[in-house]
Amino acid sequence: MVIRIARISFLVAALLVQGLAPGAPLKLDDPLPVGAQVKVGKLDNGLTYYVQRNRMPEHKLELRLVVKAGSILEDDDQQGLAHFTEHMAFNGSRHFKRHELVSYLQSIGVKFGADLNAYTSFDETVYILPVPSDRKEDLDKAFLVLEDWAHGLTLKDADIDKERDIVLEEARLGKGAGDRIQKVLMPKIYNGSRYADRLPIGQEDVIRTFEPDTLRRFYRDWYRPDLMAVVAVGDIDPAKAEHMIRRHFAGLKNPAHERPRVYARIPARTDNEALVVTDKEAGPASILIRYPVRPFHERETLRGYREQLIEALFAGMLNQRLQELSQLPSPPFIGASSALSRLTPRYRSYNAMAALGMSGATTAIDALVQENERARRFGFTAAELDRMKKTMLRTYERAWNERDKTDSAVHASELMRNFLEGESIPGIDAEYRYVTDMLPGITLAEIDAYAAKTIPADSGKLVIYTGSTKPEGDAAIPTGDQLLAAITAAEQHDVRPHDEKAVAAHLMDHPPAPGTIVDENRDEPLGLTRLTLSNGVKVILKPTTFRNDQVLMSAARFGGQSLFDDKDTFNARYADTIVAAMGLKDFSPLDMRKILAGKAASVSAGLGNNTDVVAGTAGATDVETMLQMVWLKFAGVRRDEDLYKSFIGKQTELARNRLSQPGALFGDTVLATLYNNNPRAPRALRPEDIPKIDLDRAISIYRQRFSSAKGLTFIFVGSFDVAAIKPLIATYLGSLPTPDIPTTYRDLGIRPVSGVVKREVNSGSEDRSTVSLTFTGPTDVTELEELRLSALTEVMNIRIIDVLREKLGLIYGGGMEGSMTRIPYSHYTVGVTLPTGPSNVDKVLSAMFAEIERMRTEGPTQADLDKVKTNWLQTYRKSLQDNTYWLAALQTSLTEGTDPGTILTFDQEVQKLTVGDVKRAAQRYLNTENYVQVVLNPETKTAAAQARNEAGGKPVKKG
Repeated sequence: MVIRIARISFLVAALLVQGLAPGAPLKLDDPLPVGAQVKVGKLDNGLTYYVQRNRMPEHKLELRLVVKAGSILEDDDQQGLAHFTEHMAFNGSRHFKRHELVSYLQSIGVKFGADLNAYTSFDETVYILPVPSDRKEDLDKAFLVLEDWAHGLTLKDADIDKERDIVLEEARLGKGAGDRIQKVLMPKIYNGSRYADRLPIGQEDVIRTFEPDTLRRFYRDWYRPDLMAVVAVGDIDPAKAEHMIRRHFAGLKNPAHERPRVYARIPARTDNEALVVTDKEAGPASILIRYPVRPFHERETLRGYREQLIEALFAGMLNQRLQELSQLPSPPFIGASSALSRLTPRYRSYNAMAALGMSGATTAIDALVQENERARRFGFTAAELDRMKKTMLRTYERAWNERDKTDSAVHASELMRNFLEGESIPGIDAEYRYVTDMLPGITLAEIDAYAAKTIPADSGKLVIYTGSTKPEGDAAIPTGDQLLAAITAAEQHDVRPHDEKAVAAHLMDHPPAPGTIVDENRDEPLGLTRLTLSNGVKVILKPTTFRNDQVLMSAARFGGQSLFDDKDTFNARYADTIVAAMGLKDFSPLDMRKILAGKAASVSAGLGNNTDVVAGTAGATDVETMLQMVWLKFAGVRRDEDLYKSFIGKQTELARNRLSQPGALFGDTVLATLYNNNPRAPRALRPEDIPKIDLDRAISIYRQRFSSAKGLTFIFVGSFDVAAIKPLIATYLGSLPTPDIPTTYRDLGIRPVSGVVKREVNSGSEDRSTVSLTFTGPTDVTELEELRLSALTEVMNIRIIDVLREKLGLIYGGGMEGSMTRIPYSHYTVGVTLPTGPSNVDKVLSAMFAEIERMRTEGPTQADLDKVKTNWLQTYRKSLQDNTYWLAALQTSLTEGTDPGTILTFDQEVQKLTVGDVKRAAQRYLNTENYVQVVLNPETKTAAAQARNEAGGKPVKKG
C-alpha cells in the first residue's frame, strides 16, 4: 500500500490500414463517445461499473474498487483515517478474518505488494486486485473480496489497535527533508485550501489515540455505493463479469442521511509571493513558479479532444527548448519544464520549474521566464511543429498497433481515471482516427495563439525555492525579495524569436557496404534462427507475436571496466555516459532528437563491470534506424568540449548534493564495509572523484571497446520477419569493424569481508533507522541453486511480512533479496533491508535472526512454499509471452554459458522444489557466522526535534 498525492509508418494518404477506413467527417461539437470496447453501467444504488474483455495477459483479471473518498473528507478527529481504513481492508472482513485474506490470495498466486495493493490520496482510495481468471472459485472469491472491502470490514478494536504501529512505521518511512519541506509548502501550494491540512498520512497523534468508532464513522459515511466504481478488465466473459458485479454489489445501500460529497475549493492567487524553504538534508535545489490555479474539467467533445492535442504539441515543443538550454556549456539549470499540470481532479495551473545547478536561482529564473516569454510572444517554428506532429503520430500509431497486446492493468487505469477525473474513454480505434484526422489540420497559428493565451503574462504567482541550508559552489541561497526581483527583471528582458538550425534529414547518407551471412541454423524448440556474419559477428533471431510493434536487441561480451587500471576507474565507469552526452558520431543530442522525430528507436552502448553491452529497442518499422544507430556507435565519437563541461557541471552538483542526504552515507558505508574499502568496489560518485575524469581518456577507453564488434552476439526478439530482417543485419552488423581486441574479463580480486562485521552510521535528523544485513560467500552456481536461493528469499519475505510487520508491528516495508553469479567468480549475495525506528532496532534484529534460525532448522511451511510456487508459475506463464523476458533469458544463457533450453522447463523445476531444498538453502546461504551488519541511526536523540524547529519557510509577499 502506498500513498499518492495527486496519454499520448505514418498513415498512408487514404488511411488504408485495416480497420481504420475513413468514415464520415468528424463533427467537432459531437460528444466524445464511450468506446464499444467497454461496458459502463450503473446499479440502482448508484455504483458505477466498468467491464472490458482483454486477453493480455491470458487467464488474468484486473479488478479495482475505486472509492471517491480520500483524506480531504476527514473530520478534524479523523486525520489519517482514510488511509487507516485502507489498511484495515486487509485486516478482517465479513468473510475473511485478520490475515486470512492475504494468505488466501497468496495461495492463488497473488503477491502482496507487487500484485495486491491499494493507495489513498486526497480525493480517492483505490484497491488493486489482480487474480487468475481460469478457475470459477477464484473469481467468485475475488468479487467477494471487493464486496467486503466495499461494505464488510469488521473494524474490530483489537485489529485497529494492532495496525496503529504499522501505520506509524509507514509514516516514519516518509519522514525526512522532503516531508519537512512539504509541510511548509502545502499551505502556499494550495493557497490556504483544505488540501493543505489533509495530507493522506495524517497526524500521528490522531493515529495513536483515535477511538475505533471514529474510524467506523469514516467508513460508514464515505464507503457507499454512490461514491464507488468496480472495474473489471481481463480474460473473462463480459456478461459473466457484469453478472458477478450485480450479484455482489446490488445489495449495497447508501446511508439514510448521506453527508454531501463536496470537493474542496482552491482560491485563485492574485498577488505575488516568494517562499524560500531550506533544509540541511534537502535534495537538489529547485525553483517552482506556480501561476494561478484554475478550475478544470475534462473535455467532453471532439473539439475538446482537438484542443488537448494542441496542448500536448505546445508542451512538447516548449520543453524541448528548455532541454536545449540544459545542454549549454554553462547551463542555467540541470533540467527544466513548463506546462499546465493538474493539482487535483478539478484544478490545474501553469507551472515553470527547474532543478538548479551551479549557476543558481536567478540564472534559472531568467532562462525559464524568458523562454516562456519567447514562446508567448513569437510562438514556434514550422519545423518544430512538424517534428512534434511526427512524434505524436508515431506514438498513437504504436498504441493502435498494440491494441490487442496492451496489458489489462493499463486499461484498468484508464477506466479509473474516467470515474475519478472524467477522462474520455473512446478507445484506441477512435483516438487513432481522431489523431490522424485532426493532427494534419492543426496549424502553427493555432499553436502560437494557444501559447499566447496559456502562458501567463501578468498574473499573481507563487515563487518557491527549496534546497540545502549549505549550498555548494557559488550558488547562494536567495531571499524571497531576490526571487521576486529576478522574476520582474526577467519579464522585462527583450526576447527574440527562437533560432531554428537545420539538421540532416537522415542518420546516414547511404548504407555501408554490406557483409554477408556465412552460416545459418535453426533451433526449432526455442524458435531461434542463429546467424554467423562474414566479419565473425553472430546473431540470434527470435521472432514473436507477443507485441505487434516492438523489437528488442541486446549484445554482450566479456571485457568492460575490469580491463582498465585503478587510475582509470572513473574514466572507464563514465566513458559511455560521457560519449552519449555528446551525441552520436556527427550529431549532437539535439540533432538526434530532430532526426529521430517520428521514429521509435534507441540504442545504448556501455561498459559494465565485466562486460561490454549494446542494447536497443525499436518499433517494427524502425528496425533499420536502430541498426544504423548501432553502426554509428562503432564508427567514432563526437567530441564536444561544451557538452562535456555541461555534463561535468551537472555531475558535480549532484555529487555535492548527495552528501547532505542521510541515505548516502549509509549506502556508502554498507559497500565500504562489505568490500573492505576496495577502491574498485562499486560506489556513488563523490565530488573528489570528478577531477579524475578526463574527456580524452574517457573517449579513448570507449573507443578501445567500441571500435570493434569482435566477440559480440546480437540477440533480436520481437515483431519482425526473419527473411526481411536478414538483409538489414548483413548490411549494418555484417559491416561492423572487428579488429582484434581482448574479449575476456579481468578478476580484480574484489571480495567481501569474512566473519561477522558490524557498523553503525549516525546520519539524519529524523527518528528513523535502517537495518542492513548482507550474507555472502563462494558457491557452485547452477540454475537449480539459483532457483533454491530465490525460493528462500521469497518465503523469507512472507515471514518478514507475517512476523515483523503484522505480528510485531516493527516495520512497514522491507525485505530480503538474493542473487548468484559466475562472473568474475562464483558467489552468492543475500541482502536484507529493514527500515524501522531507533528504539526498535534491537527488536528487529532479534526477530529477523529468529526467523533466519527458524528457516535454517525447520525450513518453510509447505503452505508458504506453495504460495511462492503458485506465484512463480503464473508469472512464468505470462513471461513466456513477453519479449523482455525472452531477451533477458537468452542473454543470460550466453553470458553465463548455460543451456537456453531451460527457458522451456522452468515450470518443471519449480514443481520439484521441496521444503527440504529451501531449508538446505537457508543453511548454506544464511550463514550467521559470516555477514555484514550496518545500522543507520539518527545523528542524535534530539536531532528530530531540532530539525522540526529549524525547518521553515520565509515568505515574502508583494501585491
